[in-house]
This record gives sequence, C-alpha cells and structure tokens, in this order.
Amino acid sequence: MKTLLLYPLFPKSFWSFEKTLELVGRKAQLPPLGLITVAAILPQEWELKLVDRNIEDVTEAQWEWAELVILSGMIVQKEDLLAQVQEAKRRGKKVAVGGPYATALYKEVEAVGVDYLILDEGEITIPMFVEALEKGEQTGMFRSGGEKPDVTTTPIPRFDLLDFSAYEQMSVQFSRGCPFQCEFCDIIVLYGRKSRTKTPQQMIAELEKLYELGWRRSIFMVDDNFIGNKRNVKLLLKELAPWIADKGDPFSFNTEASVDLANDQELMDLMTECNFGAVFLGIETPDTDSLSVTQKYQNTRDPLSDSVNKIISSGLRVIAGFIIGFDGEKTGAGDRIVSFVEKTTIPLAFFSMLQALPDTALTHRLIKEGRLRSESANINQTTLMNFVPTRPLEEIASEYINGFWSLYDPEKFLDRTYRHYRILGEAPCHNKPKDKTKKRAKKPLDWMMVRALFIILWRQGILRNTRWKFWGYLFDMYRYNRGGIASYLGVCAQIEHFIEYRQIVKDEIEAQVFQYLQQEALLAQNQQEAKVNIEAMNNVA
Repeated sequence: MKTLLLYPLFPKSFWSFEKTLELVGRKAQLPPLGLITVAAILPQEWELKLVDRNIEDVTEAQWEWAELVILSGMIVQKEDLLAQVQEAKRRGKKVAVGGPYATALYKEVEAVGVDYLILDEGEITIPMFVEALEKGEQTGMFRSGGEKPDVTTTPIPRFDLLDFSAYEQMSVQFSRGCPFQCEFCDIIVLYGRKSRTKTPQQMIAELEKLYELGWRRSIFMVDDNFIGNKRNVKLLLKELAPWIADKGDPFSFNTEASVDLANDQELMDLMTECNFGAVFLGIETPDTDSLSVTQKYQNTRDPLSDSVNKIISSGLRVIAGFIIGFDGEKTGAGDRIVSFVEKTTIPLAFFSMLQALPDTALTHRLIKEGRLRSESANINQTTLMNFVPTRPLEEIASEYINGFWSLYDPEKFLDRTYRHYRILGEAPCHNKPKDKTKKRAKKPLDWMMVRALFIILWRQGILRNTRWKFWGYLFDMYRYNRGGIASYLGVCAQIEHFIEYRQIVKDEIEAQVFQYLQQEALLAQNQQEAKVNIEAMNNVA
C-alpha cells in the first residue's frame, strides 16, 4: 500500500518560533512524533512517505503516487488538516485521519468526507483499521472502547522518515496520561489519569536509534507530565545516566512536569545528571482561589514561587504556562501573573486565555450552566475565550494583551533571562568538577549557529535599546556562568519571535473584542426592541 503520511501546518503561535528558527536555518521546532509512531505500527511492507507541511509542501508526484493518505494533528492544526483532507478527496484518494483533533472533534473531520477515522490511541485502533482494509471495507470508524494500550509494546518510531536538518529539536515519548484532575485539561480525557510508561530499555533503544542516525542536538521528552509515575521515571534516569556518559553526552533533554517536581530533590538531581536542561511547568496562575476552582490542587500545597525557585536552583531552566479567565477571578489577574513571572525570573512564560476544550470537565460544567459559546475550541493565543466568563470578557482581554505585551518587552525579557541564568550558574550540578577522562561526542562546527550568534550580537547588542544591558549581562555571564553562555544566548534569541508575535496577539485579540462588543450591542438592541414590541401589543390588547 503506497501511503502518504501528511502532517498539517501550524499557524503562527507562541511555540512556532519562526523568526528564531530562521536564525539557525531550521524550518520547524519539532517533528511529527505521532505520525512516525503510526508509521512504525503500520505494516512494514507498506511503502511510506512522510510530508510535514511545516517544512515542505506536497508535490504533484507525491499526490499521484499515493494510494492512501493518512493525516494526524492537534486542534490548533485543524484548519490546514481539513483543507488537506479536501485536497486529497478532490484528487480521488482514500483518506484516513486520527490524532488528538480527530479524537476530540471527530464530527468536524467526518463532515469533510474522510473515509476512515482512526481514533483514540493507535496501538489499538491502527491494527483494527489495517484489518478493515484487508477485508476490503471502504469506510469505517475505529475506537478503542475506553481501553488504554500498554505502551511497552509501542515500536520505535520511524525516525528514518525525517529530514533531521529541518528540525531544531527531536522528540520522544516516555509516558502517557497524568494522575491529576485539572478541570480544563484534555490530557486526562485523551490518555487517562494513570501514567503509563515505556521500559527504560525501550526508551534507550529509541535514543540509540537516534544516535545511530546521527542526531546530536536537543531532544524534547513530549510527555504531558514526565514525572506522573515518579518510580518509573527514576528507574529510567538511573539507566539513562551511564548510557549518556558512555556516548559522550550526545543529547540534552527538555520535558514537561508538574510543579511537585520541586518536592523531590533526588529526581531533580537525576534529571540534571542525564542532561535535562529545561522543564515546562503548568503554573496557570498565582491566584490560589482560581487554582482551587479549576481543581489544580497540586499547585496550592506549597508556595508556587518557592517551588519554582527550588527547581531553578537545582539546575533546571523553567518554562511555564499561565492562563487568564478562570471562574471567580478578580480584576488584575494579568498584572499578578506578570509580577509572578518577574519575581521568579521565568524567561519564557506561555500566556493564554482559558479555552473550554472538548469533553473536559470544564466544558461539561459550562454546558450545564448554559455558558459555552462554542464547542469548537482553539488553543492558539490569538483566540477569545469560547465561553461566557464570570467577569467582563473585554476586561480579561485587555489584561491579557497588556500582560503579553509586558512579558515580551525586549528589555524586560533580557533582564529575566539574565537573572534566571545567574541562579542556574549557582546550582550544585553546574559547579561539579568536570571529569577530564570522560569522552565527549564530537560535534561539527555549525556555521548557521555562528551566523545566528552574530545576528543576535548585532540586533540586541547594537541596534536595540537593550544594547548596554546586553553587553553588561554577557560579560557577567562570562564571569559567573561561563558554561551557560550558549544556552543563555539561545534563550535571548527567542525574543526575535515574540517582538513580532506580541503585535499579532494584540491586533487579533483587539479585533475580536471589537466584533464581540458589536454583536453584544446588536443583541441588546434586538432584545430591547422585542421588549418594546411585546409591551405595545399588550397595551393594544
């Protein structure tokens, strides 16, 4: 079966980093791990071609070659996913769609004429799909019936299908699921509350494959909560550490974790020993009442700022997610988030307005309360909330825009990044004596990185108002955290994306607020006119 695996475009978003990627000659931040895992589960005698539309378009030859087109994507990719389904059908191709978007909102995908819906987790539903094809079935929907697969049986993803030169990071997955019950989160809906993990040997086999194929850069462990099963994570890290050392530190790692990571020093030490450099934390808000309303109780047990500082002081750079628009939220929530970010020195703060995602506890509650405006959520940062909040939407939007604008002011961003790396430089893991007998993986000089360095020095050190602080901070980094300079400059480079993106956020949210207020005014006018007409009819009667 000649099968085209097609990955849709991402719109410009917080995570797209177009301007930063241009500096280093990359086309996308991460590869489509889901599709290359699908490729590994499909019959290996099939002929497979992968096209990631974030790095290249589909050629006429590829369209003509394909007998079957398989697409997968997230909600944020839905516009291009639906467009590519329609293009494939226009060309008379059989089309199958799976992944998080199709699983959450399969009726939207079904409406554009797909032939096969492969929903839920592929380890269970892909074999069902293949069996249906072998029987000659022309259409079908395949579901797991609530069953969750044992991920220890998941094969090594087909990394060989990727163009390594196009991606800034590689991605692997150790676990699925999360033990917590945050009301707004769809991870527990899609993957359950039991954290299912691969075996250490299985994970190392995936890394070995990447090593054999020549990958020598950063790897993102895409788990939604890497520490959901702390026992199994520690087992992995204890086996990973000697492998990493034996290979000469070929990779660094980033991942996502819950804030209670701060309560386990052994785990943080194991992570830094295995070259974990950064961790994304879902902080959401410093307002304890809002955290309780949304059932994110794990963030209320210890002072959040203390937890963040402990993680940074252990040698892990913190990236964090923040949300505005929770029920019962008091005026000034945006300013409180900005103040928290500044206090804790977090350089990258993922800031968005709350969305009610499909089938979450939040969505079910809002439906009961008659407050859901649209079941089709979009998790981009340029979209208004899809429900009626408990305070004026225009007030929330204004605080959101002002907060985003302030967080990504170039000078404030530089200040936070510098303070963050000064703390990292004092972490015990950064002050251990280097083992001079330890072999290091040879990495060729990357001239694109050299070019990127000179662009950053020129823009931030000469052209912009940041020039004086930039050189002062760089000199201090040389004095106090010399080993962190490359990573520090890499984070400094990310402001190149946000200078443009914060303007996009401002323009698009303000336009949507204007449209929303017009609609509300028209609705109020129509209601008033209806009321007057009813009163007039009553008077006549």
